[in-house]
Amino acid sequence: MLTLQRRQLVGHDILLARHGNHICSMRLDRSVGRVVALLDDGSVDSAPNLISPDLRLPDTVGSVMRDDWKFLATVSGCIAGLTAVMITAAVNLAGLAADPALAELMSTYPAY
Repeated sequence: MLTLQRRQLVGHDILLARHGNHICSMRLDRSVGRVVALLDDGSVDSAPNLISPDLRLPDTVGSVMRDDWKFLATVSGCIAGLTAVMITAAVNLAGLAADPALAELMSTYPAY
């Protein structure tokens, strides 16, 4: 099920349990899958970010965009193309209309 929530970082919890208020800053090192903390005394500690490598984490907006960008780009392109065809058809129909009031109405419709 797609929940699109922020993933909870297990490493943050581990480091908070180890050091509490002595943490100055924390960052996620994605290349090795660890959370790194800078402590008050200048030392650095790290903790693994996953409980199990096989664990399926909930999807986020970023992970969906990263996984499905080709599909989303294709759908967006198709919608843009269909919109362009429909606008071109409306303008051409307005030009073919015998009544000038109808042509004016169809050409100014997007203003509403």
